[in-house]
Amino acid sequence: VQLQASGGGSVQPGGSLRLSCAASPTIFSITSMGWYRQAPGKLREFVARIYSSGTTNYADSVKGRFTISSGNARKTVYLQMNNLKPEDTAVYYCTATGITNYWGQGTQVTVSS
Repeated sequence: VQLQASGGGSVQPGGSLRLSCAASPTIFSITSMGWYRQAPGKLREFVARIYSSGTTNYADSVKGRFTISSGNARKTVYLQMNNLKPEDTAVYYCTATGITNYWGQGTQVTVSS
């Protein structure tokens, strides 16, 4: 597995979760890492990305609630998700851009009362 994601789960609206994703040492020259999500019956959508420079981008729907950060020589990425809403329910996928694009296996986030 080249990207290992973890941290998904079930929370009530307003709750928080932190997703983590670690890139395999076999992935070189990573220029950015990020997160996408896919809700049932919907297309996969962009959530957030962090570049090796530290620059971050967010989807409008998560700005002010989600924070992306990196660690461990830029081969680990985190997504702190606060004030979660039911519409955040989805499978979250980690991605890394290096020589090519890499995708993780996905982790389920469910927000429900």
